[in-house]
Amino acid sequence: MTFSSAHFGPIVVDEESVIEFPEGLPGFEERRRFLPLQAPDQSGLVFLQSLECGELCFLALPVQAVRPDYQVTMTPEDRQILALPAMGAPAIGRDVVALAILSVTEGQEPTVNLRSPVVIHIGSRVAVQAIRPDESYQCREPLTVHTCEAACS
Repeated sequence: MTFSSAHFGPIVVDEESVIEFPEGLPGFEERRRFLPLQAPDQSGLVFLQSLECGELCFLALPVQAVRPDYQVTMTPEDRQILALPAMGAPAIGRDVVALAILSVTEGQEPTVNLRSPVVIHIGSRVAVQAIRPDESYQCREPLTVHTCEAACS
């Protein structure tokens, strides 16, 4: 299938690469199918392109690029959606991929949402935006120049 993106033009979509959000994303509940894209010159960045709205694309970074010691913590409901065991932290890179959505506003320093990462089950490609039940991280964690350089090089 070919999809037309406002940011990337026509994209050939491999269905095996599509991520499905059964509950949608908060604020975008009707958008459930996304394609992760990576720019060759910015290998750390991930663009989550909606396959239902060509104008909707989120910019994200792997949580480990921002905080190497980051541990995914999820509610029982999110674990159930992803078909993960009820106990224990899922292994980032083995069980799940965790992405932090970037917020870039003109005239302000970029921030990243570590409070509610996008968590993707690697095997099923089912995803949730997992709002942490604790307050270890914020929705607008500052990004340092070092973090940006490390993630995008």
